[in-house]
Amino acid sequence: MDIRLEWGSEGVAALGADCAVLVVVDVLSFCTTTDLVLGNGGRVLPVRWRDHRGEEAAKARGAILAGENEWTLRPSSVTQIPSGTLLALPSPNGATLCDTAATTGAHVLAGCLRNATAIATRAAELADGRPIGVIPAGERWGIGIRTEANTFGPLRPCVEDQLGAGMIVAALDGYGRLSAEARLAATAAKAIDIAEALTECSSGRELAEAGHANDVKLAAELDTSSTVPLLRNGILEDS
Repeated sequence: MDIRLEWGSEGVAALGADCAVLVVVDVLSFCTTTDLVLGNGGRVLPVRWRDHRGEEAAKARGAILAGENEWTLRPSSVTQIPSGTLLALPSPNGATLCDTAATTGAHVLAGCLRNATAIATRAAELADGRPIGVIPAGERWGIGIRTEANTFGPLRPCVEDQLGAGMIVAALDGYGRLSAEARLAATAAKAIDIAEALTECSSGRELAEAGHANDVKLAAELDTSSTVPLLRNGILEDS
């Protein structure tokens, strides 16, 4: 298959050896926040979740650690981030998967709903006829922003990443044969009201109940960005 889709860290392991490009999709919130940072002229250094060595290494490279100032993993916190900022952004899903995918030798892109078409176009250019892997991050049961545990629970598939991945796959129309998983995601994404789905899904409701409904709104804006975060030397930069 030319375009394949598998979930989470297990998906990276399954596709990393065969795919020229891996697209990590974490809509709520790592990849959406990354898109906004890069759209303002900044860069993002993904940091594994609860990795204090990784955080210190990022700061040694001149990065500002999210959470130590006004900028956090929340998309709405970075809408006015200054150009030139290098933000070290830890997250349990998207950032951790980007770091994992970097070890496979594939080109690594960070995609979301906001930049779905731009990501698909760049993925096709980079892959140049070779297979593309799309990795919806999902979540982990028992792991959240306020969780202190270092261990990861079992995979919790989520609506927002399924739809983000599906929109990227749909935008790759004509590139080649789709796996059944990729085809299902694309069909679902094209058949549903994206904004409504993100508002009603578990992750969207949880964020709204915590007072962060605007983060969901920002994440649901389909194809409003042409930013393409590409991982180079451990940093996501607009390619």
